[in-house]
Amino acid sequence: MLIEITPLILTFNEAPNLRRTLEQLTWAREIVIVDSFSTDETSAIARNFPQVRVVQRKFDSFAGQCNFGLAQIKTEWVLSLDADYVLSPELVDEIGRLDGNADVTGYQVRFNYCIHGRRLRGSLYPPRTVLYRKDKALYRNNGHGHRVQIIGPMRLLAGRIDHDDRKPLDRWFGEQIKYTRQEAKFLLATPDVELKWADRIRRKIILAPALVFFYTLLVKGLILDGWPGWFYVFQRTLAEIILSLRLIEEKLKTKDDAQTKEYVES
Repeated sequence: MLIEITPLILTFNEAPNLRRTLEQLTWAREIVIVDSFSTDETSAIARNFPQVRVVQRKFDSFAGQCNFGLAQIKTEWVLSLDADYVLSPELVDEIGRLDGNADVTGYQVRFNYCIHGRRLRGSLYPPRTVLYRKDKALYRNNGHGHRVQIIGPMRLLAGRIDHDDRKPLDRWFGEQIKYTRQEAKFLLATPDVELKWADRIRRKIILAPALVFFYTLLVKGLILDGWPGWFYVFQRTLAEIILSLRLIEEKLKTKDDAQTKEYVES
């Protein structure tokens, strides 16, 4: 590596994923894992890699965990990863050739979305900023997720990351129940002008599930990927349906609260 980089990974019960991610990071002198007190084999897997340092912190938000993780890192550059991100050999080689003196603050990477190890020909997963100078970065919450804000020039790397989550489906359902509650409140509280076009469509409630189904199946071509493709199409469509139900629930609650207030005041 021409520049010294510390990978940063957030974990909570990531035993199905973590080993594959760490196996592609053996070039790093140190890897920092911020663990939210996992109850599975996550810590045991991490201990198999001598350069891993695990720091445990009670989860409050994704941005809070990431910013805490940044404070633990000693190198100028950070490679911020989810526990189900697997770097391709091409990306590892590309990162190894980067010039630390270049006028660049951060690098974005595109993803291959995988279903049980099989790469799909397309997905809704956008490029993300994963490699950046630590002192130019700050994480902020955005709906149910989080985004890093970078000050300075950005570039897109050619190599890709496999997003390959092997956790069971019931875990996914549990996360959607939690995430859509936060996402619905975010969408309803944010003015239209501050929302991306996709979020504006989501707030319309009715359109999003149907659009996601046909867009992923036909436009992205996942109908050609067999059962993995159908799995992803149904998964993303169901996520939008759950979010639509949350939005309807919030609207009904707001209407009920208004009627109750009007009745009490009268």
